[in-house]
Order: sequence, then C-alpha cells, then structure tokens
Amino acid sequence: MLRNRDILELKRRFKKESCTITRMCGCYVDSNKNKVVELNETFLNLDDAEFYKYLDIAKKALSGTIGNNLLELKFEKSEEESGGRQQYLLGLRESGLKNPELLEHLYDMIIENYDYVGNYLILIFHDAYDVMTKTNDDLKIDESEEVFDYLLCAICPVNLSKPGLGYREDENRIGVRIQDRVVGMPDVGFLFPSFAERSADVHSLTYYVRDAKDSHRDFIETALGCGAKRTATEEQNAFGSIVKSAIAPIIEDSDGMLIDIQEKLNDIVEEHEAAMEDLVVLEPEELTLTAEMIKDVLSDKEIPDATVALIQSHITEEFSDQPPAVRNLVNEKAIEKNNKEKKEFKLLEEVATLKQENLEKAEQIETLVKMEAPLDPEEAKNWAEVFLRMKPDKAQQVKAQTIDGQKYLLIPMEENEHVNLNGVETTM
Repeated sequence: MLRNRDILELKRRFKKESCTITRMCGCYVDSNKNKVVELNETFLNLDDAEFYKYLDIAKKALSGTIGNNLLELKFEKSEEESGGRQQYLLGLRESGLKNPELLEHLYDMIIENYDYVGNYLILIFHDAYDVMTKTNDDLKIDESEEVFDYLLCAICPVNLSKPGLGYREDENRIGVRIQDRVVGMPDVGFLFPSFAERSADVHSLTYYVRDAKDSHRDFIETALGCGAKRTATEEQNAFGSIVKSAIAPIIEDSDGMLIDIQEKLNDIVEEHEAAMEDLVVLEPEELTLTAEMIKDVLSDKEIPDATVALIQSHITEEFSDQPPAVRNLVNEKAIEKNNKEKKEFKLLEEVATLKQENLEKAEQIETLVKMEAPLDPEEAKNWAEVFLRMKPDKAQQVKAQTIDGQKYLLIPMEENEHVNLNGVETTM
C-alpha cells in the first residue's frame, strides 16, 4: 500500500549531498512526434545549474496527494509474462539505462501513446537506494535492509517563453526578447517499481499526473500496461455530474442539493473512521460507495424514488470497474465555502433584524417625545382635540360626566400629584 512517508523518504534524498541517481537519459519530441535530440548523462557529473533543475523535475514527479496526483497502479497479469510491459521495465531497470535499444523502445512507446499537442521532453532517471533498517520507533540502524533499484520517468511539456521586451546586448538597445523553448514541470510520470512500506513492489508502479481532472487513462492502459484508475477528482466530478443531471429537472438549486448530499456523505465517512479508531485498526479499509448508501443519502433529502433509482443505475454503470471511495466524492472546499456563506447569510439576517428592532424602538421613542412636547398650532390641527396620557391605574379612574349641559372628563387628583399639561409642569 502506497504511503506518504514512503514517497517523502525518496524525495528527501533528492539533494546534492544525498543524491545517488546514477544516470539520466531523455528524448526531446516535437509536435510532429519526431525525436529531435536524445540525452544520455552521468547525473552526478552535470553542472550544478543543470543538476538542480533536473532534480526539481524528479521531485515534482513524486509530488501531490496520494489518490489524486499519485496513483498506485497494478500491472495486468499478461504484462508480467514474457514480452509484457512489466517484464520490459524490469529489463530496462537491470540495464541501468545503458541499453540503447531498450531506451528507444521506451521513447517509441511513449510517443505512440501519449496524447499531447505540442513539444515535450521525456526524462528517465535510474537510482539505487540503500534502504536502512528502521526500528519500531523509526530510529535508523546502520544496516541495509534492501537496495531499492528503481526508474523514475517524467514527461515534461516544452513551450515557448512569453514574448516581451528585453535588453539586446548585441545591439545595446531595448528590443523584442528572443523566445526560447522552456522545459516545464512534468505533466505525467511514473516510478517503477512502487516503493511501498519501504520495499519494492514490482507488481505495481506509482503514477503521477499533474492535472487530477484528467489521469490520461488511455496512456495508463496502452503505454504502461496497467489497469486504469481514476483520480479522486475524476470520481468526484463523475458522481456530481450524474447527481446534478438527475435532480436538475425537479430541483431548482441542484448545486446546493449536491453540496447537501456531499455533507451527508462526509458524515458517513467520519462515522466510519471513528468506528475504525474504536476498533484500533491501524490501516482502516477504505469505505466505498454502495447502492444502499446512495438510497439512504438521497431518500434523506426527500428525492423521489424514481430519481433515486435512476442515480443508482447511472452510478453503478459509470463505476462498474471499481466503486469509488466515499471520501473522494466529497468536495471539502465546496462544503466549507457553503457553510461559510450560510453563516454570513445568517449573520446578515440577524443584523437586519436588529436594525428593524432598533428602528421600531426609535419610532416609539420619537412618538413619546412628540406626545410630551408642546404642540405647535399648525401641527395640532392633525391631532385629536384632547389627548391624554397617564398610567393605566390612573386611566381607570377617569369618568365622563355632564354638568350644566356640558360634557366633562373628570380625573381624580391627589394632593401634590404631578401633572404635565402640553409641556407645562405643575402639581395639584
């Protein structure tokens, strides 16, 4: 099983003081698939400037996330028989890159199957790593466990540098800069054999792809003789496309629903991992998607049974070769962004509510002030002729009475009781 620690152990050796790469060969291919120039170098004899640039390319071919940029690919059984691709790579490794015919076969195999529009450089490194024995607490013992003899291949695009102005030293002026063909970082590559659990696994290779959206599955099968395997990004995109296509006719916000479904799947993954921890499983088995799991997740979202069945059918067909890991279907960045937007929306709602409450309170205060302030004659026209404001228990004491044919409101008053009449303060 491919582990991060194994990849890092190899990459840590790609330094001037610890590098043991013996030979580097390569072939520059133009856009018409012609071999323009071939390289064959003793790696440690390179000038420092070139040495570090090539070493950067080697490091890049072992970078990224396992399961996304780095895939552990198994050879088909037929490829491990005489004449198969695995047998050929074993021979190329044993030659130490010193057999011209085997090198030409590698170049031809890549040129024939690598679908790329433009120029590119094929590089192949040979190295022998003396793997030191480690104790259980990761302390090294000065004793060799095995010699990991391996090949590292990188296929790098070669593009023209960007046009621009520059200093033309030959003419002592500023002019159009001469464009060069520049070797970029690898687009794809592979390590053979895989370095798994600090040992060589000749039944597999570690495949690198820069853009996890496209693993170049045809290249994996036809050039390398391995069973194709999707990256996590490819699995996620395929799953999302199936779900959105099915729910779009019945759900307006299909993007939002997809994120809700992914959140539910993420909860399932976390529950599974927690259960594995309780069982003290050092290397828990990857949880893969099942038809029953799809049904449970979608039914929980009140999606019609017919739509659920359609999604189940399409996913089963799409992933007939290998069910996807549930974790790979979860877009954690999209979920995080969605949760952040929800929090921001809720906060905006709370702020709007507070503003409305404050506005209502301000209007109440303004009304009270108007009630207690002396009335302007013009403003008074819009008011009732008599406006009384008093405490509830006092209001209950007010009575209407006719005296000498004139109606009066009688308000009982206590001695020294406070009165505000149109802004004029007095006591009884």
